[in-house]
Amino acid sequence: MTPSRTPHRLLPLLLAATATATTLLLTGTGTATAADPPLRDLATTKGKVIGTAVTGNKLTGTYGDLAGTQFNSLTPGNAMKWESVEPTRGTYNWTEADQIVNFAQAHNQQVRGHTLVWHSQNPGWLTNGTWTPTQLTGILQDHITTEVTRYKGKLAAWDVVNEPFNEDGTYRSTIWSNNLGTDYIAQALTWARAADPTTKLYINDYNVEGVNAKSTALYNLVKSLKERGIPIDGVGLQAHLILGQYPSSLQQNIQRFADLGVDVAITELDIRMQLPATDAKLTQQAADYKAVMGACVAVTRCVGVTVWGFTDSDSWIPDVFDGYGAATPYTENFSPKPAYYAIAQAFGGTPSTEGCTASYSVPSQWNTGFTGQVTITCSAGRSLSSWKVSWTYGAGQQVTQAWNANCTQAGAAVTCVNASYNGTVPSGGSVSFGFNGTWSGSNPVPTVTLG
Repeated sequence: MTPSRTPHRLLPLLLAATATATTLLLTGTGTATAADPPLRDLATTKGKVIGTAVTGNKLTGTYGDLAGTQFNSLTPGNAMKWESVEPTRGTYNWTEADQIVNFAQAHNQQVRGHTLVWHSQNPGWLTNGTWTPTQLTGILQDHITTEVTRYKGKLAAWDVVNEPFNEDGTYRSTIWSNNLGTDYIAQALTWARAADPTTKLYINDYNVEGVNAKSTALYNLVKSLKERGIPIDGVGLQAHLILGQYPSSLQQNIQRFADLGVDVAITELDIRMQLPATDAKLTQQAADYKAVMGACVAVTRCVGVTVWGFTDSDSWIPDVFDGYGAATPYTENFSPKPAYYAIAQAFGGTPSTEGCTASYSVPSQWNTGFTGQVTITCSAGRSLSSWKVSWTYGAGQQVTQAWNANCTQAGAAVTCVNASYNGTVPSGGSVSFGFNGTWSGSNPVPTVTLG
């Protein structure tokens, strides 16, 4: 129940005094400040990886600065796929892949190789050729051995096989399964292990984030591979999600794979929305990002999360899903969205108050008492999931009751934190709480601190 906001007595000599004091905070910048710990530092404290897919020729300027400082793992978005590295049979182009690996080494980052065996983005000479099973087996083994050997000892993990399943859990019809049978997966893993015994070997797929027919097929495959002694170290859950459709069984699903004795990684996280992006959508997106991160943090064998591009200018979504976009943690202009701060909070970071302010006002005052109000406001692109406001009275004022906040006073110092129902301050929105107090002699407005 909300306490009464009306003082017990209003004397005739009511003083209509209203004053406001606002915290001195950076506002409207839309960028993370030097005081905000990088995501990679926060992730490290949790023993996790925070990665991003990157485009090699963009690793300069602001894009390169953010990729190098915010993330401790990089995944080549396209540079290690078959059509990129072996466009002509037996002739390899390592330029962009090497560029990304070199950048990662210079910035003390892991690299996740992506991907060796896939039904898509294969060169025409491969898909248009006429091959016997023996020939195709040799081609696949040569490609895996050559690429994995080139980066031996330099990559933390490889997505060896990508997207082998249909939505109903049956095996996808591909050049590999149609010609070599489903055991091409076991062969690919075995060849990759022979080429680099130190890198972690994964099977990676989409729409396997929650418990469903497709993820159960993946589970059964991994279980069978382990029983057969085939090298398999982990599963990748891509997590190309839609706004507001966070899979509620994600943590349960991560845990069941972990219980098989393999690692789990969220490998390609983005959360798309129908454009235009609004404050409400960005707030929901932040909640979804935080939920995904939280599920990974909660399971020891979830090694971390990679976002599929950290800026909307490098996202695949608008090209594939008409009318959708804004799927990553940064805008096209490299401004962090609420999703960025949600990721930080999921890793234990203190909610950043940059772009948010608190104002103190006295709507009404009488000879011995007053009613006060504090409003927390966040500018567009910024939000809070919880808040704390504090101030120190300079003339002996005392708070006697409060509503829409939990307030305590020790001497002159007052601290108020959000109630259970109003911790969220949305992007471009505000939250207010009120209180009654007493004063004697004077009632100067204090300076308020948010955070």
